[in-house]
Amino acid sequence: MKKIGTSLILFAVAVLLSFGVTAHAKKDDGHSLGYKADKSDACVAPTSFMRRNHFELIKHQRDITVREGIRHTDNDLAGCVDCHANKDDAGKFIPVNAEGQFCADCHQYTGTTMSCFSCHSTVPQAEK
Repeated sequence: MKKIGTSLILFAVAVLLSFGVTAHAKKDDGHSLGYKADKSDACVAPTSFMRRNHFELIKHQRDITVREGIRHTDNDLAGCVDCHANKDDAGKFIPVNAEGQFCADCHQYTGTTMSCFSCHSTVPQAEK
């Protein structure tokens, strides 16, 4: 069973790599997509793919972390937060789930809830 899960993850990564990567930009409304993400020229997958499938990637990461003890891959939640957390004018990170921020904006727009941050950090760990 462990081999099948790892194989599935490797297959998913291969599919993602075959899509290539796209540059980060501003959303149609001009809102920033994130602090590091704005300065980056690539993500773990194209924006269109991530908009539809990020939750599946997070679920797979959760499963391999809990079941196999594998942490810190391209799809870990800490990496998402690290790249998509904005800073305020004083240079402090704003939680990604705060009103008007990256995760909160999209989840509010789609009418979905976020339970990730009841346990996980909302700002990059080095900046807590």
